[in-house]
Amino acid sequence: MMNYTPPPTLLTDRVILITGAGDGIGRAAAKSFAAHGATVILLGRTIRKLEAVYDEIEQAGHPQPAIYPMNLEGASPNDYNQLAHTVEKEFKQLDGLLHNASQLGVLTPLEHYDIALWYQVMQVNLHAPFLLTQACLKLMKKSTDASIVFTSAPVGQKGRAYWGAYATSKFALNGVMQIWADELENNTAIRVNAINPGAVRTALRANAYPGEDPATLPWPETIMPVYLYLMGPDSRSINGQTLEV
Repeated sequence: MMNYTPPPTLLTDRVILITGAGDGIGRAAAKSFAAHGATVILLGRTIRKLEAVYDEIEQAGHPQPAIYPMNLEGASPNDYNQLAHTVEKEFKQLDGLLHNASQLGVLTPLEHYDIALWYQVMQVNLHAPFLLTQACLKLMKKSTDASIVFTSAPVGQKGRAYWGAYATSKFALNGVMQIWADELENNTAIRVNAINPGAVRTALRANAYPGEDPATLPWPETIMPVYLYLMGPDSRSINGQTLEV
């Protein structure tokens, strides 16, 4: 899919919500989706970063985005329901949902893992994508072609020592993705998949591998063909899959 060449109008008239849209892969995805015609909703906890992405999209002449500040660490089910209500009120539709936000936690043996941090990582990496999907599902069912994309990781497919809550949350998230995909396949126009972005130059990667030279890693913009493919109509036949970058 890295060789996929999307048409300029791939996402025209679509509304796509992106979590963790302030930097890294989320920022790159927001700009790329907007450049291909989508109206993007930028969700994140740091308003300054969201505003910077908003300005970049607007200055490029793409469809006007929207900002929705939310801290996933403390968000309640009611917060997600309110978000879905606001999206429906303001946009009348939701055609795409990219679950990009993730928290690393700490790399340490499970025996010594801080319990409060364990709950926090699970809240951001697992509970938030589940609750947000559940809240938005009614609106997304109205779309004639909708796509939900989760973010996977290699340590969520084969366990590795010291990856603790992060790896556990990614294992669980892959299961949630597959269950949603199976449940929605036959009675909706929603497809559900995941992307394993691999080693990319992001803040989370730098925290996980502090001794790694970031200059040896690709920028998030270089992996956008896979994200565009899954968000656009060309991937209608793909469901319940994890695409590797």
